[in-house]
Amino acid sequence: MTKLLLRRFIPDYKNTSDKKVRERYGTLSGVLGIICNLVLFLVKIIIGTLMSSIAITSDAFNNLSDMGSSVMAIISAKMSNRRPDADHPFGHGRFEYISSLIISFLIMLVGFELLKSSVEKIFNPQPIVMKTALIIILALSVLVKLWMFIYNNKMGKMIDSKVLKAAASDSLNDVIATSAVIISSIAGHHLGLNIDGYIGAVVSVLIIVVGLRLAVDTVNVLLGSAPDVETIEKLERLISKSPYVLGIHDLIVHDYGPGRQFASVHAEVSDRESVTTIHEEIDALEQEAMHKFGVELVIHMDPIATDSETLNDARNLVIGIVKSLGDYSIHDFRMTDGENRVNLIFDLVVPAAMAKSERESLVSTIKAALKEVDKKFCAVIQIDNDYTAKQK
Repeated sequence: MTKLLLRRFIPDYKNTSDKKVRERYGTLSGVLGIICNLVLFLVKIIIGTLMSSIAITSDAFNNLSDMGSSVMAIISAKMSNRRPDADHPFGHGRFEYISSLIISFLIMLVGFELLKSSVEKIFNPQPIVMKTALIIILALSVLVKLWMFIYNNKMGKMIDSKVLKAAASDSLNDVIATSAVIISSIAGHHLGLNIDGYIGAVVSVLIIVVGLRLAVDTVNVLLGSAPDVETIEKLERLISKSPYVLGIHDLIVHDYGPGRQFASVHAEVSDRESVTTIHEEIDALEQEAMHKFGVELVIHMDPIATDSETLNDARNLVIGIVKSLGDYSIHDFRMTDGENRVNLIFDLVVPAAMAKSERESLVSTIKAALKEVDKKFCAVIQIDNDYTAKQK
């Protein structure tokens, strides 16, 4: 069903790297969401009134808030696809994240209002009027929400959209919530257990939790969360395949919205190679990153000596010591050989979240280990942050 809709309304639906295609995905999901949620809201508000059920009424207003989320999804798809301008040279892709944040606040607001109504129903319970036909209609609404979860989840994964993934998660929660309402209605009618208010409270809390999780996830992205491991691995494989690149470090990825990623990296190359040749290779790698992954990559060239046996032996010694202490690496290795001391100068890469005391202890351990090998060795260590280490 989902694929049929994609083929009908998005002819080039497989080309998810295209911004226009991404916009159509968001618009299609939003329109479907508005239609489904509006129908569900009207049906449930009528059933909730006829059955005097605050739980069903709560669920109805949850669908209404979902409809507002669908509207925001359409607005987000349109706004985030606007071209860069003088004030926003990196484009407007992060508008999708702002939209997700707004949606999360709306969801939580509805949840708190419904929680208030449910608590009042707990202290002032009213008998539930159960009708089999109405229960059947509610069961059908569960199937509708299950389908909404499926298509939102699939589209969200295809275009890597936080808004659509959040909508999918919300739809799945609605399946659970409405199922709970059906159970409470049956229990109230056949067992005489008036748990409607309690179920309504549970549904309300569930709505609040969904909104809170969405808010936290979105804020993390806006603050600058670590890039996903798949992006890092794709870029590392692309750059490392070059016969001219001997190693890479200081890879940083900036996210300005889905499909709008910028990255920079330092690539170690032999100082014996022609600058022109290396420059041509770097240009080709940058263009390939944009073509294959949609990432605007900037590669900085770091020339290193490769024909000095003494230098290579010292570098391998340091690498061995560093590797024995954990998942660390070094780069920009240099050596100055004097009569009384030999300076081993290099950058040590550690996780960005590593505490200051741990860094100092690690540096001291490396220096002591080198002294044990040769008392003339004096390590001059510059600490570098690995901004991708969290995901590895």
